[in-house]
Amino acid sequence: MHRIGEEEIEAVARVIRSKNLFRVNTGNKETENFEKEWAQKCGTKYSLCVSGGTGALACALAGLEIGPGDEVIVPGYTFMATATAVLMVGAIPVIAEIDDTMTLDPDDFERKITGDVKAVIPVHIMGFPCNMDKINTIAAKNGVKVLEDACQAVGGSYKGKRLGSIGHAGAYSFNYYKNISAGEGGGVVTDDRKVYERALLYHDAGATFRPFISEIQETPFIGSQFRVSEITGAILRVQLQRLDGILADLRSLKAFLAEKVQGHKNITLTRSNDPRGDCGTTLSFTFPNEEKARAFAKDVSGSLPIDSGKHVYSNWDPVLNKKGGHHMDMNPFYFKQNSGLRSNYTKDMCPVTLDILKRTVYVSINIQWTQEELQTKANQILAAADRLG
Repeated sequence: MHRIGEEEIEAVARVIRSKNLFRVNTGNKETENFEKEWAQKCGTKYSLCVSGGTGALACALAGLEIGPGDEVIVPGYTFMATATAVLMVGAIPVIAEIDDTMTLDPDDFERKITGDVKAVIPVHIMGFPCNMDKINTIAAKNGVKVLEDACQAVGGSYKGKRLGSIGHAGAYSFNYYKNISAGEGGGVVTDDRKVYERALLYHDAGATFRPFISEIQETPFIGSQFRVSEITGAILRVQLQRLDGILADLRSLKAFLAEKVQGHKNITLTRSNDPRGDCGTTLSFTFPNEEKARAFAKDVSGSLPIDSGKHVYSNWDPVLNKKGGHHMDMNPFYFKQNSGLRSNYTKDMCPVTLDILKRTVYVSINIQWTQEELQTKANQILAAADRLG
């Protein structure tokens, strides 16, 4: 969480004083208003606030009618939730390579398309925009739905459009580590009324009895439970007002560092699909080998993405071991409809991804840095680069 203060405290107090904490059948409409404001910010027709990023992905997939018999392509570098959300709706994730932008490799996405692939989830990891032009072109040519995972890229953009608003649907996370936060929370956006209605039904198992049901054209079905309370909605409304300022400050800090250090013979900044749309949370460096990357990381208090564990496909044990459900008969890997779909996962199945993750160093941008601290960090980076010889 980058910024939080008295405004959020007052928002929570306002809800508690009203004694209407439930988002359904109450007069507050904090969550409903956030949904309208978030849709406006993203430039989409519809928005749904849910309990987390994983739920947002699952709701969006349900909205896109993804289920048993379908394959969904996901990158090998993302939080495991990208793949597990696919399993939550009964489909099978197919793991693809990333490229040197740290995001889904469009060429490997295209190589992995078969008649069973019904969707792709490009992930804007660390706030780095995917190559949405190429991904959308490939997807359209093959009849594949595009669900953007913008959980780590709240507010970011690609060629002037907010991340999450470019594909058929977008998913967000508002947990503690994201650009804006209510501790937990998530969101779905889309321009497709049918996708929105199906996501809405899926997010609330009691949808049949909600006031909105009279406006729904889709036939009601039993979903899950990803509702949020009015407290979440109230906090997010305040956080949303902070978003553009947060992004502007992060981008300014990152741009300063990048300008100070680029040009050094031993420094290569990681390629970006849209530097202006990047969220600015992370300055990324690419090295010719792991040895130099680790030496540099040690000297700049940086990190290698290969060490994050949970974001590397080779550590997704429940997926690799095909533990896709709490009961054998509820495990998508053993559904009759999924027989023959690609799930022969191995830890070395995406060698390009593993190689890139071992040669990349992240330096996190601290929004609280003073100008003096920022210059100190730049000097630290340059000194570390000098030591690489």
